[in-house]
Amino acid sequence: MTVPVLTDRALGRATLARQHLLRRSSTDALSMIEHLLGLQAQAPLAPYFALWTRIRNFRPDALSDLMESRAVVRIALMRGTVFAVSGADAHALRPWVQPVLDRGVDANKAHRIGLVGLDRSALVSIARALLAGTPMSQAELRPLLAERFPQQDPTALAHAVRCLLPLVQVPPRGLWGRSGQPRLAHLDEYVGPPPALPGPDRLILRYLAAFGPASVKDVQTWCGLTRLAEIVDRLRPQLVVFRDERGTELFDLPDAPRPDPSATAPVRILAPFDNVLLSHADRTRFVSEEHRKRIMAENGIIAPLLLVGGTVAGSARVITDRTTAAVEMTLWRTVTASARSALEAEGMRLLNFAAPDVDTHDVRFVDDR
Repeated sequence: MTVPVLTDRALGRATLARQHLLRRSSTDALSMIEHLLGLQAQAPLAPYFALWTRIRNFRPDALSDLMESRAVVRIALMRGTVFAVSGADAHALRPWVQPVLDRGVDANKAHRIGLVGLDRSALVSIARALLAGTPMSQAELRPLLAERFPQQDPTALAHAVRCLLPLVQVPPRGLWGRSGQPRLAHLDEYVGPPPALPGPDRLILRYLAAFGPASVKDVQTWCGLTRLAEIVDRLRPQLVVFRDERGTELFDLPDAPRPDPSATAPVRILAPFDNVLLSHADRTRFVSEEHRKRIMAENGIIAPLLLVGGTVAGSARVITDRTTAAVEMTLWRTVTASARSALEAEGMRLLNFAAPDVDTHDVRFVDDR
């Protein structure tokens, strides 16, 4: 039987539809966060912009309230990166991706050397006891760990604790309009003990619902785990199978949206580190090979990116002072006059969201083709 081929454009439209980037949703913030299996959040305010570009009339307090009520937490998960996820999904995802965090203990050579001879199970037990009832920053935790493990480097010890224990960053870290250094609490203590946890099959099906169609390598890129082909093969009877233009086998849910490739994709300004662009091994559905290399800056920062016609056309940055707020849009390719007008309008909407109290809003274009 011939396997249907999905073009890059068809794949892009399918994923954008599931990400609510073809049409903004009227759903609530918690439902969106759970649908997307979390929002990348190493930049504290990035989740707010990710929700703004997906939810109609989104307001920052909708997410801040969820964080203050502990319905949403900030925790290291997929690829060892901090995500804002529901408490239930933090419990579901963290044990599954724990091997990624375990590898992270030794990923930094300096930390690895500083942990030689360490009894890691003892470190986990002592660190959990220290954090019981008292969230601490790593700066506060380091001298306490050094007292108990005087032969090890305190910075390496604190790094290992962050990897080995499921620690959430408690507010005010991550709240809109407020700031604070990351203070850590154990997930079980902060949101309560875990409910019955879903297996990896269910998590991969949820990934496909938000990011599919996808290959096994795509799934592995999203979560940071390897050797998932066996699980995907087990799911095969529940899935439909396609191939992309390069012949790679793709899997999808039978009833997931796959819009006509000719469907219009409106301009969008993605959040910094938006997970939609980081969750596939092959990103051709969204970005050309030429532009893929420009997504990440030398310092590892991924700026807000501009989608025009469903693919990356440039980057953006918000510049504010007391009286003026501006979005500077750097274009990496030629766009039509109508697309430029749409970008300008979307930029003004972004400024109305991000800086509503500033007197003057402006959108500026820089050509860097």
